[in-house]
Amino acid sequence: MTPAGLPNLASLSWATMDAQAVNVDAARRIVIIEDEASIAAAIAARLRSEGFSVEIAADGPAGVDACGRLAPDLVVLDLMLPGLDGLEVCRRIQSERPTPVLVLTARDTETDLLVGLAVGADDYMTKPFSSRELVARVHAILRRVDKAAEGTTARPIRLGDVVLDTDRRRVTVSGELVHLTPTEFDLLAFLASRRGSVVTREHLLGEVWGYPDASGARTVDSHVRAVRRKLGENVIRTVHGVGYAARDGEETGA
Repeated sequence: MTPAGLPNLASLSWATMDAQAVNVDAARRIVIIEDEASIAAAIAARLRSEGFSVEIAADGPAGVDACGRLAPDLVVLDLMLPGLDGLEVCRRIQSERPTPVLVLTARDTETDLLVGLAVGADDYMTKPFSSRELVARVHAILRRVDKAAEGTTARPIRLGDVVLDTDRRRVTVSGELVHLTPTEFDLLAFLASRRGSVVTREHLLGEVWGYPDASGARTVDSHVRAVRRKLGENVIRTVHGVGYAARDGEETGA
């Protein structure tokens, strides 16, 4: 049964992905920062049914405080909040420790979405949304975090002036360290590891985001724009009608 306030519009593929979510995410702590009580309660009930420990904060300052106290594994964050707006909340959360953030927003302009990604959000969903899709995205974000924590033994990759140290998950431009969110790093690393190949949005959604269908294609576009704003327009090239590719470059042992 779909929780009140969150109409279930999920496709069968999302349902399948949700059913396959494993207990590895159980007992992890999530903070929901949402001022609409019915939406917050519905999200909390759905996440608790998955085994997550959930706390709700109804405004920006309370959300920052909750994140400081609890050090959550993930934050579900509404952009339109009293006290402090969601963008400022995200900045403050990320200034304390890197924390995966899933943004909820009624705003649907490219500028708003890019600003959200720029301050450290890993993904976003626009209202109204499916509770099942939200849970699937939460699981996907946490799987990406776990995968990133495993580390690699790959050599750094150079894309012009941009160097990716995939072992330490660091990116520099002309020697200067640049902060990328975990999702932005994974996107760039995936494309960089396939230099010379064009990757479709659908393939990126499956491999980087872990999403089973193409319903989040705009997510890919927004993250590509966010990466370009931080690293330069040429680091990722668009192949119109197909997808994206990393610029030509070379590996470096430096």
